[in-house]
Amino acid sequence: MPREQLARLQLERLQATVANAYANVALVRQRFESAGLRPADIRSLDDIAHLPFTVKTDLRDQYPFGLFARPTQDLARLHASSGTTGKPTVVGYTLQDISNWSDLMARSMHAAGARRGDIIHNAYGYGLFTGGLGAHYGAERLGAVVVPMSGGSTERQVALIMDFKARVLCATPSYALAIAEVAEQQGVDLRQSNLQIGLFGAEPWSAAMRHEIEERIGVKAVDIYGLSEIMGPGVACECECQEGLHGWEDNFLFEVIDPETGKVLPEGQAGELVITTLTKQALPMLRYRTRDITKLTTQRCDCGRTHVRILRITGRNDDMLIIRGVNVYPSQIESVLVGRPHIAPHYQLIVEREGSLDNVRVEVEVLPGTPEAQFPAISRDVRHHIKSMIGITTTVAVQAPGTVPRSQGKAVRVRDLRPKGA
Repeated sequence: MPREQLARLQLERLQATVANAYANVALVRQRFESAGLRPADIRSLDDIAHLPFTVKTDLRDQYPFGLFARPTQDLARLHASSGTTGKPTVVGYTLQDISNWSDLMARSMHAAGARRGDIIHNAYGYGLFTGGLGAHYGAERLGAVVVPMSGGSTERQVALIMDFKARVLCATPSYALAIAEVAEQQGVDLRQSNLQIGLFGAEPWSAAMRHEIEERIGVKAVDIYGLSEIMGPGVACECECQEGLHGWEDNFLFEVIDPETGKVLPEGQAGELVITTLTKQALPMLRYRTRDITKLTTQRCDCGRTHVRILRITGRNDDMLIIRGVNVYPSQIESVLVGRPHIAPHYQLIVEREGSLDNVRVEVEVLPGTPEAQFPAISRDVRHHIKSMIGITTTVAVQAPGTVPRSQGKAVRVRDLRPKGA
Protein backbone atom coordinates (compact mmCIF):
# COMPACT_ATOMS: atom_id res chain seq x y z
CA MET A 1 0.00 0.00 0.00
CA PRO A 2 1.40 3.46 -0.83
CA ARG A 3 2.38 5.29 2.35
CA GLU A 4 -0.05 8.16 1.69
CA GLN A 5 -2.95 5.73 1.54
CA LEU A 6 -1.62 3.91 4.60
CA ALA A 7 -1.53 7.20 6.55
CA ARG A 8 -5.19 7.89 5.69
CA LEU A 9 -6.16 4.44 6.93
CA GLN A 10 -4.15 4.96 10.11
CA LEU A 11 -5.85 8.26 10.88
CA GLU A 12 -9.31 6.79 10.37
CA ARG A 13 -8.49 3.89 12.68
CA LEU A 14 -6.71 6.10 15.23
CA GLN A 15 -9.78 8.31 15.54
CA ALA A 16 -12.00 5.26 16.07
CA THR A 17 -9.57 3.83 18.68
CA VAL A 18 -9.40 7.11 20.60
CA ALA A 19 -13.21 7.35 20.59
CA ASN A 20 -13.49 3.76 21.85
CA ALA A 21 -10.97 4.31 24.66
CA TYR A 22 -12.47 7.66 25.70
CA ALA A 23 -16.01 6.30 25.82
CA ASN A 24 -15.25 3.03 27.60
CA VAL A 25 -12.08 3.35 29.72
CA ALA A 26 -12.42 5.61 32.78
CA LEU A 27 -8.66 6.20 33.18
CA VAL A 28 -8.33 7.35 29.56
CA ARG A 29 -11.29 9.69 29.93
CA GLN A 30 -9.84 11.18 33.14
CA ARG A 31 -6.47 11.79 31.49
CA PHE A 32 -8.06 13.41 28.46
CA GLU A 33 -10.10 15.71 30.64
CA SER A 34 -7.06 16.62 32.75
CA ALA A 35 -5.18 17.53 29.58
CA GLY A 36 -8.15 19.45 28.13
CA LEU A 37 -8.47 16.99 25.25
CA ARG A 38 -11.42 15.42 23.46
CA PRO A 39 -11.42 12.72 20.76
CA ALA A 40 -12.41 15.37 18.18
CA ASP A 41 -9.01 17.03 18.74
CA ILE A 42 -7.31 14.17 16.81
CA ARG A 43 -7.42 15.61 13.29
CA SER A 44 -4.06 14.36 12.01
CA LEU A 45 -1.55 11.66 12.87
CA ASP A 46 0.74 14.33 14.33
CA ASP A 47 -1.92 15.12 16.93
CA ILE A 48 -1.10 11.85 18.67
CA ALA A 49 1.86 13.66 20.27
CA HIS A 50 -0.66 15.53 22.46
CA LEU A 51 -2.02 12.31 24.00
CA PRO A 52 -0.75 11.05 27.37
CA PHE A 53 1.43 7.92 27.48
CA THR A 54 0.33 4.56 28.83
CA VAL A 55 2.86 2.53 30.86
CA LYS A 56 2.98 -0.99 32.24
CA THR A 57 2.19 0.13 35.79
CA ASP A 58 -1.16 1.40 34.49
CA LEU A 59 -2.19 -2.19 33.80
CA ARG A 60 -1.06 -3.27 37.26
CA ASP A 61 -2.75 -0.31 38.96
CA GLN A 62 -6.00 -1.09 37.10
CA TYR A 63 -5.74 -4.86 37.78
CA PRO A 64 -7.42 -6.91 36.54
CA PHE A 65 -9.85 -5.35 34.03
CA GLY A 66 -9.73 -1.60 34.62
CA LEU A 67 -8.28 -0.74 31.19
CA PHE A 68 -10.71 -2.91 29.24
CA ALA A 69 -13.09 -1.17 26.83
CA ARG A 70 -15.46 -4.15 26.81
CA PRO A 71 -17.24 -5.97 29.64
CA THR A 72 -15.85 -9.40 30.40
CA GLN A 73 -18.91 -11.15 29.00
CA ASP A 74 -18.01 -9.74 25.56
CA LEU A 75 -14.48 -11.19 25.65
CA ALA A 76 -13.23 -14.39 24.04
CA ARG A 77 -9.94 -14.83 25.91
CA LEU A 78 -7.71 -13.53 28.69
CA HIS A 79 -3.91 -13.71 28.83
CA ALA A 80 -1.62 -12.53 31.62
CA SER A 81 2.03 -12.09 32.51
CA SER A 82 3.66 -14.30 35.11
CA GLY A 83 3.40 -11.59 37.78
CA THR A 84 6.72 -12.59 39.35
CA THR A 85 7.48 -8.97 40.31
CA GLY A 86 3.98 -8.02 41.49
CA LYS A 87 0.47 -8.20 40.13
CA PRO A 88 0.34 -9.70 36.64
CA THR A 89 -0.62 -7.58 33.66
CA VAL A 90 -3.90 -8.89 32.25
CA VAL A 91 -4.92 -8.49 28.61
CA GLY A 92 -8.23 -9.31 26.98
CA TYR A 93 -9.44 -10.07 23.45
CA THR A 94 -12.77 -10.08 21.66
CA LEU A 95 -13.37 -12.66 18.94
CA GLN A 96 -12.55 -9.95 16.38
CA ASP A 97 -9.29 -9.19 18.23
CA ILE A 98 -8.34 -12.89 18.07
CA SER A 99 -9.16 -12.98 14.36
CA ASN A 100 -7.03 -9.88 13.65
CA TRP A 101 -4.18 -11.32 15.72
CA SER A 102 -4.35 -14.58 13.74
CA ASP A 103 -4.23 -12.61 10.48
CA LEU A 104 -1.17 -10.65 11.61
CA MET A 105 0.66 -13.77 12.77
CA ALA A 106 -0.13 -15.48 9.45
CA ARG A 107 1.15 -12.37 7.65
CA SER A 108 4.31 -12.41 9.79
CA MET A 109 4.96 -16.09 9.13
CA HIS A 110 4.47 -15.61 5.40
CA ALA A 111 6.88 -12.68 5.44
CA ALA A 112 9.43 -14.94 7.14
CA GLY A 113 9.05 -17.53 4.38
CA ALA A 114 6.51 -19.98 5.83
CA ARG A 115 3.85 -21.22 3.43
CA ARG A 116 0.54 -23.07 3.37
CA GLY A 117 1.11 -26.77 4.01
CA ASP A 118 4.36 -26.31 5.92
CA ILE A 119 4.77 -28.24 9.16
CA ILE A 120 5.45 -25.69 11.92
CA HIS A 121 7.00 -26.96 15.15
CA ASN A 122 5.76 -24.57 17.84
CA ALA A 123 8.03 -24.63 20.92
CA TYR A 124 6.70 -21.39 22.40
CA GLY A 125 5.02 -21.91 25.76
CA TYR A 126 1.24 -22.32 25.74
CA GLY A 127 -1.06 -21.01 28.46
CA LEU A 128 -1.30 -17.45 29.76
CA PHE A 129 1.87 -16.50 27.85
CA THR A 130 0.78 -15.14 24.45
CA GLY A 131 3.57 -16.78 22.44
CA GLY A 132 2.27 -20.32 22.07
CA LEU A 133 -1.35 -19.65 21.17
CA GLY A 134 -0.39 -16.58 19.10
CA ALA A 135 1.89 -18.65 16.88
CA HIS A 136 -0.58 -21.54 16.84
CA TYR A 137 -3.56 -19.53 15.58
CA GLY A 138 -1.38 -17.70 13.06
CA ALA A 139 -0.03 -20.94 11.64
CA GLU A 140 -3.53 -22.36 11.30
CA ARG A 141 -4.72 -19.14 9.62
CA LEU A 142 -1.81 -19.47 7.17
CA GLY A 143 -2.94 -22.98 6.34
CA ALA A 144 0.10 -24.63 7.86
CA VAL A 145 0.25 -27.84 9.91
CA VAL A 146 0.94 -27.07 13.59
CA VAL A 147 2.87 -29.27 16.01
CA PRO A 148 1.70 -27.75 19.36
CA MET A 149 4.76 -28.89 21.29
CA SER A 150 5.10 -26.00 23.77
CA GLY A 151 8.29 -25.77 25.85
CA GLY A 152 10.09 -28.54 27.73
CA SER A 153 10.75 -32.23 26.97
CA THR A 154 13.69 -31.10 24.86
CA GLU A 155 14.77 -34.62 23.88
CA ARG A 156 11.30 -35.25 22.50
CA GLN A 157 11.39 -31.89 20.68
CA VAL A 158 14.45 -33.12 18.78
CA ALA A 159 12.83 -36.45 17.94
CA LEU A 160 9.60 -34.87 16.65
CA ILE A 161 11.45 -32.26 14.60
CA MET A 162 13.26 -35.08 12.84
CA ASP A 163 10.33 -37.51 12.61
CA PHE A 164 7.61 -35.04 11.56
CA LYS A 165 9.98 -33.19 9.19
CA ALA A 166 9.01 -29.69 10.31
CA ARG A 167 10.14 -26.89 7.98
CA VAL A 168 9.60 -24.05 10.49
CA LEU A 169 10.66 -23.81 14.15
CA CYS A 170 9.02 -21.29 16.50
CA ALA A 171 10.78 -20.69 19.83
CA THR A 172 12.65 -18.16 21.91
CA PRO A 173 16.22 -17.85 20.58
CA SER A 174 17.69 -19.13 23.85
CA TYR A 175 15.47 -22.23 23.77
CA ALA A 176 16.33 -22.83 20.12
CA LEU A 177 19.97 -23.07 21.19
CA ALA A 178 19.00 -25.40 24.03
CA ILE A 179 17.27 -27.66 21.48
CA ALA A 180 20.40 -27.56 19.31
CA GLU A 181 22.58 -28.45 22.30
CA VAL A 182 20.47 -31.48 23.24
CA ALA A 183 20.42 -32.61 19.61
CA GLU A 184 24.21 -32.46 19.48
CA GLN A 185 24.45 -34.46 22.71
CA GLN A 186 22.22 -37.10 21.11
CA GLY A 187 24.35 -37.19 17.98
CA VAL A 188 21.55 -35.60 15.90
CA ASP A 189 22.54 -32.99 13.32
CA LEU A 190 19.61 -30.58 12.97
CA ARG A 191 21.35 -29.10 9.94
CA GLN A 192 20.37 -32.31 8.17
CA SER A 193 16.71 -31.97 9.18
CA ASN A 194 13.93 -30.40 7.10
CA LEU A 195 14.10 -27.18 9.13
CA GLN A 196 14.68 -24.13 6.94
CA ILE A 197 13.16 -21.22 8.88
CA GLY A 198 13.29 -20.23 12.54
CA LEU A 199 10.81 -17.66 13.88
CA PHE A 200 12.41 -16.42 17.08
CA GLY A 201 11.25 -13.77 19.54
CA ALA A 202 10.01 -12.93 23.07
CA GLU A 203 13.49 -11.84 24.22
CA PRO A 204 16.24 -9.54 22.93
CA TRP A 205 18.94 -11.34 20.92
CA SER A 206 22.02 -10.13 19.14
CA ALA A 207 23.28 -10.52 15.58
CA ALA A 208 25.93 -12.86 17.00
CA MET A 209 23.20 -15.05 18.50
CA ARG A 210 21.43 -15.12 15.12
CA HIS A 211 24.63 -16.33 13.45
CA GLU A 212 25.13 -19.00 16.13
CA ILE A 213 21.57 -20.33 15.67
CA GLU A 214 21.84 -20.37 11.88
CA GLU A 215 25.14 -22.24 12.04
CA ARG A 216 24.01 -24.88 14.53
CA ILE A 217 20.47 -25.54 13.31
CA GLY A 218 20.82 -24.73 9.62
CA VAL A 219 17.88 -22.32 9.42
CA LYS A 220 17.31 -18.73 8.38
CA ALA A 221 16.76 -17.14 11.81
CA VAL A 222 14.02 -14.51 11.54
CA ASP A 223 13.16 -12.02 14.28
CA ILE A 224 9.53 -11.58 15.31
CA TYR A 225 8.37 -8.88 17.72
CA GLY A 226 5.40 -8.38 19.96
CA LEU A 227 4.29 -7.76 23.50
CA SER A 228 1.19 -8.88 25.34
CA GLU A 229 0.04 -5.37 26.21
CA ILE A 230 -0.21 -4.52 22.51
CA MET A 231 -1.36 -7.89 21.15
CA GLY A 232 1.24 -10.65 21.54
CA PRO A 233 3.67 -11.87 18.88
CA GLY A 234 3.13 -10.51 15.37
CA VAL A 235 3.21 -6.76 15.99
CA ALA A 236 6.20 -6.73 13.66
CA CYS A 237 8.32 -9.33 11.88
CA GLU A 238 11.34 -9.54 9.66
CA CYS A 239 10.94 -10.68 6.08
CA GLU A 240 13.38 -12.98 4.32
CA CYS A 241 15.70 -10.00 3.74
CA GLN A 242 16.38 -9.88 7.52
CA GLU A 243 16.86 -6.10 7.35
CA GLY A 244 14.58 -4.94 10.16
CA LEU A 245 11.15 -5.81 11.50
CA HIS A 246 8.20 -4.75 9.35
CA GLY A 247 5.82 -3.01 11.73
CA TRP A 248 2.25 -3.70 10.61
CA GLU A 249 1.12 -0.08 10.38
CA ASP A 250 -2.43 -0.82 9.33
CA ASN A 251 -2.93 -2.13 12.89
CA PHE A 252 -0.40 -0.14 14.92
CA LEU A 253 1.06 3.36 15.01
CA PHE A 254 4.77 3.48 15.87
CA GLU A 255 6.74 6.36 17.37
CA VAL A 256 10.25 6.67 18.81
CA ILE A 257 10.68 9.07 21.71
CA ASP A 258 13.47 10.40 23.88
CA PRO A 259 13.04 8.21 26.99
CA GLU A 260 13.96 11.10 29.28
CA THR A 261 11.87 13.95 27.82
CA GLY A 262 9.11 12.04 26.03
CA LYS A 263 9.71 14.13 22.90
CA VAL A 264 9.08 12.41 19.55
CA LEU A 265 12.38 11.83 17.72
CA PRO A 266 12.93 12.08 13.96
CA GLU A 267 13.14 8.99 11.78
CA GLY A 268 16.46 7.19 12.09
CA GLN A 269 17.27 8.42 15.60
CA ALA A 270 17.47 5.83 18.38
CA GLY A 271 15.07 6.04 21.29
CA GLU A 272 12.22 4.26 23.06
CA LEU A 273 9.55 2.60 20.93
CA VAL A 274 5.97 3.75 21.59
CA ILE A 275 3.01 1.87 20.08
CA THR A 276 -0.66 2.77 19.69
CA THR A 277 -3.13 0.05 18.70
CA LEU A 278 -5.43 0.92 15.80
CA THR A 279 -7.81 -2.06 15.65
CA LYS A 280 -7.95 -3.51 19.20
CA GLN A 281 -11.48 -3.57 20.62
CA ALA A 282 -11.11 -5.01 24.11
CA LEU A 283 -7.88 -3.33 25.17
CA PRO A 284 -7.09 -0.23 23.12
CA MET A 285 -3.62 1.08 23.97
CA LEU A 286 -2.77 4.74 23.42
CA ARG A 287 0.94 5.58 23.18
CA TYR A 288 2.18 2.56 25.14
CA ARG A 289 5.80 2.94 26.23
CA THR A 290 7.44 -0.39 25.41
CA ARG A 291 10.82 0.44 27.03
CA ASP A 292 12.46 -1.13 23.96
CA ILE A 293 15.29 0.90 22.41
CA THR A 294 15.38 1.01 18.61
CA LYS A 295 15.00 3.29 15.59
CA LEU A 296 12.60 3.40 12.64
CA THR A 297 13.02 3.72 8.89
CA THR A 298 10.40 4.15 6.17
CA GLN A 299 12.93 3.36 3.44
CA ARG A 300 11.38 0.76 1.16
CA CYS A 301 12.59 -2.78 1.83
CA ASP A 302 14.00 -4.91 -0.99
CA CYS A 303 11.03 -7.25 -0.47
CA GLY A 304 8.73 -4.44 -1.67
CA ARG A 305 6.81 -3.92 1.57
CA THR A 306 6.10 -0.29 2.40
CA HIS A 307 5.50 -0.67 6.15
CA VAL A 308 7.92 1.06 8.50
CA ARG A 309 10.86 -1.07 9.60
CA ILE A 310 11.85 -1.35 13.26
CA LEU A 311 15.59 -1.88 13.35
CA ARG A 312 16.99 -4.50 15.72
CA ILE A 313 16.01 -3.89 19.35
CA THR A 314 19.27 -3.08 21.13
CA GLY A 315 17.88 -3.44 24.65
CA ARG A 316 15.23 -2.28 27.08
CA ASN A 317 15.29 0.80 29.26
CA ASP A 318 14.45 -1.31 32.29
CA ASP A 319 17.14 -3.90 31.40
CA MET A 320 19.87 -1.30 31.06
CA LEU A 321 22.60 -1.59 33.67
CA ILE A 322 24.54 1.43 34.85
CA ILE A 323 27.93 0.08 35.87
CA ARG A 324 30.28 2.68 37.30
CA GLY A 325 28.78 5.37 35.11
CA VAL A 326 28.62 3.30 31.91
CA ASN A 327 25.24 2.36 30.37
CA VAL A 328 25.29 -1.30 29.35
CA TYR A 329 22.64 -3.53 27.77
CA PRO A 330 22.92 -7.31 28.24
CA SER A 331 22.70 -7.75 24.45
CA GLN A 332 25.96 -5.78 24.12
CA ILE A 333 27.75 -8.29 26.32
CA GLU A 334 26.06 -11.14 24.45
CA SER A 335 27.45 -9.85 21.16
CA VAL A 336 30.96 -10.06 22.64
CA LEU A 337 30.50 -13.54 24.11
CA VAL A 338 28.77 -15.40 21.32
CA GLY A 339 31.26 -16.78 18.84
CA ARG A 340 34.39 -16.31 20.97
CA PRO A 341 36.73 -19.34 20.92
CA HIS A 342 35.80 -22.16 23.31
CA ILE A 343 32.69 -20.29 24.61
CA ALA A 344 29.17 -21.77 24.46
CA PRO A 345 26.27 -19.31 23.79
CA HIS A 346 24.92 -19.62 27.35
CA TYR A 347 25.64 -16.96 29.94
CA GLN A 348 24.36 -15.05 32.96
CA LEU A 349 25.26 -11.63 34.30
CA ILE A 350 25.38 -11.30 38.09
CA VAL A 351 25.28 -7.69 39.29
CA GLU A 352 26.48 -7.13 42.84
CA ARG A 353 27.41 -4.20 45.09
CA GLU A 354 30.98 -4.35 46.39
CA GLY A 355 31.46 -1.54 48.87
CA SER A 356 30.17 1.58 47.13
CA LEU A 357 30.72 0.25 43.60
CA ASP A 358 28.76 -2.07 41.34
CA ASN A 359 30.42 -5.11 39.82
CA VAL A 360 29.30 -7.42 37.02
CA ARG A 361 30.26 -11.08 37.16
CA VAL A 362 29.92 -12.75 33.77
CA GLU A 363 29.27 -16.48 34.04
CA VAL A 364 30.07 -18.31 30.81
CA GLU A 365 30.35 -21.93 29.77
CA VAL A 366 33.06 -23.58 27.76
CA LEU A 367 32.32 -25.87 24.87
CA PRO A 368 32.45 -29.62 25.62
CA GLY A 369 35.96 -31.01 25.49
CA THR A 370 37.69 -27.79 26.53
CA PRO A 371 40.50 -28.61 29.02
CA GLU A 372 40.12 -27.00 32.44
CA ALA A 373 43.70 -25.76 32.15
CA GLN A 374 42.47 -23.31 29.49
CA PHE A 375 39.82 -21.72 31.74
CA PRO A 376 42.07 -18.89 33.05
CA ALA A 377 43.16 -17.89 29.54
CA ILE A 378 39.53 -17.93 28.32
CA SER A 379 38.52 -15.74 31.28
CA ARG A 380 41.25 -13.21 30.47
CA ASP A 381 40.25 -13.18 26.79
CA VAL A 382 36.55 -12.52 27.55
CA ARG A 383 37.35 -9.88 30.15
CA HIS A 384 39.70 -8.08 27.73
CA HIS A 385 37.18 -8.01 24.89
CA ILE A 386 34.31 -6.78 27.09
CA LYS A 387 36.56 -4.00 28.38
CA SER A 388 37.82 -2.98 24.94
CA MET A 389 34.44 -3.14 23.16
CA ILE A 390 32.01 -1.97 25.87
CA GLY A 391 34.23 -0.10 28.31
CA ILE A 392 33.44 -1.85 31.60
CA THR A 393 35.62 -4.03 33.80
CA THR A 394 34.03 -7.36 34.68
CA THR A 395 34.79 -10.51 36.60
CA VAL A 396 34.53 -13.53 34.31
CA ALA A 397 33.73 -16.95 35.77
CA VAL A 398 34.40 -19.74 33.29
CA GLN A 399 32.35 -22.84 34.04
CA ALA A 400 31.93 -26.39 32.81
CA PRO A 401 29.39 -27.28 30.10
CA GLY A 402 25.78 -27.41 31.29
CA THR A 403 26.34 -25.16 34.32
CA VAL A 404 24.42 -22.05 33.27
CA PRO A 405 20.65 -22.60 33.72
CA ARG A 406 18.71 -23.29 30.51
CA SER A 407 15.31 -21.73 29.85
CA GLN A 408 12.32 -23.26 28.10
CA GLY A 409 10.85 -19.78 27.59
CA LYS A 410 12.31 -16.33 28.09
CA ALA A 411 15.91 -16.60 29.24
CA VAL A 412 16.89 -14.95 32.52
CA ARG A 413 20.14 -13.26 31.54
CA VAL A 414 20.58 -10.86 34.46
CA ARG A 415 20.47 -11.51 38.21
CA ASP A 416 20.65 -8.21 40.00
CA LEU A 417 21.72 -8.89 43.60
CA ARG A 418 22.21 -5.25 44.58
CA PRO A 419 20.26 -4.06 47.64
CA LYS A 420 16.82 -2.81 46.72
CA GLY A 421 16.64 0.96 46.41
CA ALA A 422 20.41 1.25 46.21
